[in-house]
Amino acid sequence: MSADAVAMIDVRNLTKSFGSKYALRGVNLHVMPGESLVLFGPNGAGKTTLIRILSSLSRPSSGSVHIGGLNLATHSDGIRRYLGVVSHAPLLYDSLTAEENLAFFARLYDLQQPAARIAAMLAQVGLTSRRGDLVRTFSRGMLQRLAIARALLHDPEVLLLDEPDTGLDPQAAEMLHGLLTELSGRGAAGNGRAGAGPGPTKRTIVTITHSIERGLAIADRVVILAAGRIAFEADVRGMTPAEFRPLYDTYVGS
Repeated sequence: MSADAVAMIDVRNLTKSFGSKYALRGVNLHVMPGESLVLFGPNGAGKTTLIRILSSLSRPSSGSVHIGGLNLATHSDGIRRYLGVVSHAPLLYDSLTAEENLAFFARLYDLQQPAARIAAMLAQVGLTSRRGDLVRTFSRGMLQRLAIARALLHDPEVLLLDEPDTGLDPQAAEMLHGLLTELSGRGAAGNGRAGAGPGPTKRTIVTITHSIERGLAIADRVVILAAGRIAFEADVRGMTPAEFRPLYDTYVGS
């Protein structure tokens, strides 16, 4: 069976231009159900532009995107229910508490009996003690933790993560890394957290990161973007950072 027939995310001949400047140039990409894909590349390579298009926050100049078999151009509302997105903007309401933010998004996703799920996600990201505090009082790292809880709240099939550890302190970054390891199917089943979060089921995950070590720890496959094009793509299961780094340097420079 071809990759095109079974891909959860199917990107074909995608371009995005801003005036005369191209951020993406004919990108073709297929991400299988349950696969963890990590995007590497220098600043300005087009990584965030690609994530923004996949998450329906930006429209491509040409080409097509299908997610879960649905065309993003015509079924963006339906596709959003598949997606959990963590971007540079936390997409939270600073005049609401942490719990109220999650309750608002639970209503958007028609979650039934959301209180237990909200409590579980706040515990998962270490914010139970701040559940009643206004979001405008949160540090950048706490905002990012809550954004991660929001992205996972409706148990999405697809996670799109644009440098999700931005602003996190080392402890929170380690928490996130452990969560992504579990979601990518590499964590121990159960892990002593039954009922505390999304569980060990593999999601389809696309992650942007500048950390080769953390990226390879969760990746089934990597893509290196350079100047809006896919410069390198490969299965990297079992590859070490020491083996990958010379490849990265070859395609984008040290």
